[in-house]
Amino acid sequence: MSTTFPALNCRNLPRRFMIDEIMDAPFKEIADVQSLDEFLSSANGSAAILFKHSNTCGVSARAYREMAHVNQPVGIVIVQHARPLSDEIEKRWSLAHETPQVLIVRAGKLVWNASHFNVKAAEVEAAVASAEL
Repeated sequence: MSTTFPALNCRNLPRRFMIDEIMDAPFKEIADVQSLDEFLSSANGSAAILFKHSNTCGVSARAYREMAHVNQPVGIVIVQHARPLSDEIEKRWSLAHETPQVLIVRAGKLVWNASHFNVKAAEVEAAVASAEL
């Protein structure tokens, strides 16, 4: 039996839709500073990928689909659920708030970032490889 779903966009998605989608993607939701620090520590000095995502933005939905193709763990910060954490990221790495936004952090230092239409899985993976050199 097949099910037909209505056309979806960011504005008409149920609130939990993006979180439910995480189950099949490389994402680990990060909702607070403690979980951010744990995620970064779990990289053991290797490059870690953070993805700031808005579940009400079409550009962010496109970036989400891109990031789902990354072949390693991605810490996802859903800004509607974790605004204080988003503010901490902005402060910690001296970045302007943007969504979507990808950061690659190695040993506590920001080594690469991209936002909006520059978020592409292949470029993220190339930047991670470069950060590991």
